Amino acid sequence: MLETTPEEFIQRHVAHAARGLVYPQPEGSPLMEFAAGGRVLYLFDRTGPFSQRPGEASVIVHGILNRWAPAEVQAEQLSVVGVSALEGVGRVLERPRPHTAVVQARLPLVLSSFGPLPVQVGDWISFGTEAPLHGFLVSPADHPTLYPGK
Repeated sequence: MLETTPEEFIQRHVAHAARGLVYPQPEGSPLMEFAAGGRVLYLFDRTGPFSQRPGEASVIVHGILNRWAPAEVQAEQLSVVGVSALEGVGRVLERPRPHTAVVQARLPLVLSSFGPLPVQVGDWISFGTEAPLHGFLVSPADHPTLYPGK
């Protein structure tokens, strides 16, 4: 099981929220436009829609892996594929669950797999995700340390 509720997922991964900018959502769109790590990501809004005003935000970016392998090059890379998928190279920061790794690839990403994910903290991996990526907004009221001065 990857998550039980969005709130539980946020509590588990809040330390790995990416800081960036949320842009206004078109009326009726389930996708949140989020700029972080020099990329613009379109995330399926798991905590809204429309729960975040445009501006600075902390968002947990979650992707489901469709491939991964040990990386040949140890340099962070991140490319957007299509509307809402990623491919890249990053370093494993944490292994919170057997099928999940937190990977730093220009921004922190929570990456999950439906199959075994035999990686360790410190490993460099190349990866690709399915679309859509999921976004979990972290609210200032629930996590004030991520929003200094608010």
